Amino acid sequence: MTVFNRSWRRPGALVTVAAASALGVGLFVAPAVAHTPAWAVTCSEVSVDLVNYTADKENTVTLTVDGKDLLPTEKFGGEFHKKIELPKHTKELSLHLVVVDGSGNDGSLNDTKTAPVCEGEPEPSTTPPTEPTPTPSEAKPEPEPSKTTAAAEVPSSQPSPAGDDLAETGSSSTTPLIAGAAAVILVAGAGITWAARKRRAVGN
Repeated sequence: MTVFNRSWRRPGALVTVAAASALGVGLFVAPAVAHTPAWAVTCSEVSVDLVNYTADKENTVTLTVDGKDLLPTEKFGGEFHKKIELPKHTKELSLHLVVVDGSGNDGSLNDTKTAPVCEGEPEPSTTPPTEPTPTPSEAKPEPEPSKTTAAAEVPSSQPSPAGDDLAETGSSSTTPLIAGAAAVILVAGAGITWAARKRRAVGN
């Protein structure tokens, strides 16, 4: 009886070991085939990787940035891989990823991340823009002063010719010369008359 019992115990032990091994393999395999939603965000792009989903179910993924659609709702099967470039930004962006697992398992995801500003991006200016300075060709020329006005304002250094137009008063620098010539003529005439009378008297 002891030998018989031992012979039955050995196959039972083998079955128990096999069952335990199968259960252990199942435990290790289960996480490998579980739904794995993953996504990463940098300053310039977003990468979404969804694997091990049920292919015959309707799975969807949606991505928004600051409330606007960056990736409109898109259906996928067993896997989904995509990289999306972010628009240039001068402040942090809020990204929201929603994954719906059509099989109802644990593959759904509702997560939010922030995209930082890339180095070298200009910061938004807080000062109002200044008006451009007009070039010399664009500046309005100042009006030139009127010639008549300038002539009236500048005093003349020459004497006024108005003195030549004064009325004559009867006296002039030539009056003494005329008077002297008249006196000489009168004396000469008197001498000629006296000489003529004297000749007539001698002839008689």
